[in-house]
Amino acid sequence: MEPVDYIVLVLYFGTLLVIAVYANKKQKTAEDYYVGGRGVGTLPLAALWMSSWVGGAAIMGTAEKSFEIGISSLWYPLSMFSGFIFFALIFAGRIKRLGDRHRHITYPDLIEQRYDTRVRLVSTVTTILAFVGYTASQLLSAAHIITSITGISLGYSFLVATTVTVVYTSVGGFFAVEKTDRFQTLLVIVGISAVATPLTWSALGDASRLGTELPADFFQLGSWGWGAIVAMFISMVLTFFTSMDSYTRCFAAKSVRAARNGTLVAALIVLCISVSICFLGMSAKILIPEGTDGSSTLIRLIMHVFPAGVKGLMLVTILSAIMSTADTCILCASANLTRDVYQRFINPVAPQARVMRISICSSILVGVIGALVGWYSKSIINLLIMTFTINSAGLFLPTLGVFFWKRASSRAAFWSMSISLVTVLGWYLGKGAFPDSVLFAIDPVWPGLVASALLFFPLSLTAPGYREAEQNG
Repeated sequence: MEPVDYIVLVLYFGTLLVIAVYANKKQKTAEDYYVGGRGVGTLPLAALWMSSWVGGAAIMGTAEKSFEIGISSLWYPLSMFSGFIFFALIFAGRIKRLGDRHRHITYPDLIEQRYDTRVRLVSTVTTILAFVGYTASQLLSAAHIITSITGISLGYSFLVATTVTVVYTSVGGFFAVEKTDRFQTLLVIVGISAVATPLTWSALGDASRLGTELPADFFQLGSWGWGAIVAMFISMVLTFFTSMDSYTRCFAAKSVRAARNGTLVAALIVLCISVSICFLGMSAKILIPEGTDGSSTLIRLIMHVFPAGVKGLMLVTILSAIMSTADTCILCASANLTRDVYQRFINPVAPQARVMRISICSSILVGVIGALVGWYSKSIINLLIMTFTINSAGLFLPTLGVFFWKRASSRAAFWSMSISLVTVLGWYLGKGAFPDSVLFAIDPVWPGLVASALLFFPLSLTAPGYREAEQNG
C-alpha cells in the first residue's frame, strides 16, 4: 500500500462522518429516523436496496466461491436477483399501501395489525436475531479488509470498522444511510464493473486462459452441490418476504410505483455486478500465486494486480459496500428495539425527543453486539446463510397469510413462528454438536419450513373464528 491509498481510505471515512452530522440535523421524529419521512424516489430506493443486499457475502463471498468452484458461485447472486423480482411484483405495492394506511415503520407493525401482540413479539425476536447476525457478518468482512489495507491486527480493525459504522448510522439515522448509500452504490458500480474488471482482463492478457487453465468443473453450474444450491435459493428468496429491511424500503418509498421500480432497478444492478465479481474470482485463480485458498480472494487480487491509488479506490469500494449493508442491518435491529420493544411494551407515550435518544442508543447497542458476534465467527457466507434461514423459515407462511389468506389465525401464526424458530436454532446446534450425523446434514431451512407448515395450516383451518385481514387492491 502506498501513501495515496491510505489517503483515499481516510477521506472515505471522513466523508461518512460529515454526512452523518449533516443528516442528524434533519431528523425530528422516529419516522424520519427509520423511514426518511416516506419520500424516497426510485433511484435512491434502488441504492438502499443495494446497500441491504450487496455487502460482504455478495462481494467477498461470491469472489471466494468463484475462486473455489467457478461459475456455480453465481447461484448466490442469482437467488438474490430472483428474490428482488418476486418481491417487486408480488409484495412491494401491497406493503406500501398498507404501510401508508396504518403508518407502519417496522415489519412487526404490520404483523400485529394483522394478527396480535404475541405474534408481533415472536417476529420481533426473530428479526433482531437475524439482523444481529447480518451486522456481524458485515463487520467481520470490513475488519478483514481494513487489516489487509493497513496491516494492523484484526482486533483493532474490528474496532475501527465498528466505531465508524456505528457512529454514522446512530447519529445520522435513515437520512445518513440514504445519502451514504447513494455514494457507496456509485462506488461499487464504478469500482467493480468499470475499474476492476478491465484491469483484471488486462492482467490476464488473454481471457481464453480461463477456459484453458481452470479445471473443467469450474464451468459446471452444479459444482456447488444441488442440495446446497436449492436450500440457499429457497432461504434467500423467502428472506426477501420476511426481512424487515424489505418492508422499511417500501414504507420509505414516496409512492407505490417507486417502491416497485426501485426494487426492479436494484435487481438489474445486482446481476451486472455479480457477473463481474465472478469473473474476478475465477481470474484470481490464475493470477494469484499458488498455495492460497479462497479466503480474502478479492483483496489479494487487488493487492497483487492493481497499481497504487487504484488499490485504495478498490479497497474502499469493497469496504463501502460492506459498511452500507452494516448500517442498514444496524438501523433495522435498532427499529425493532425502539419501536417494537420500547414504544410498544415499555413506554407507548414516550415523547419524540426521548424516542430519538433511545433510537441512537439502540443503534449503538446493536453495532456492539454485532461486532462481538462477528469476532467469534469464521465464515462470512455461512453466517449469512444461517441468518437467512432464521429470518425466513418461520416467518414466511404467516407473512403470506397477511395478504392472501383471510383464514390465517393469530394462534396459528404464533405457534408456527415460535416452533419453527426453535427448530432452526436447534438444528444448527445439532449440526455443531454432531457434524457427522446424517439427520443434521439436512439443511435447517427444510425442518424449519416443515414445522411452520404443520402448525400454521391445521391451526388456522381448525380455529373457531378468525380475524379478517385488511386487503390491498
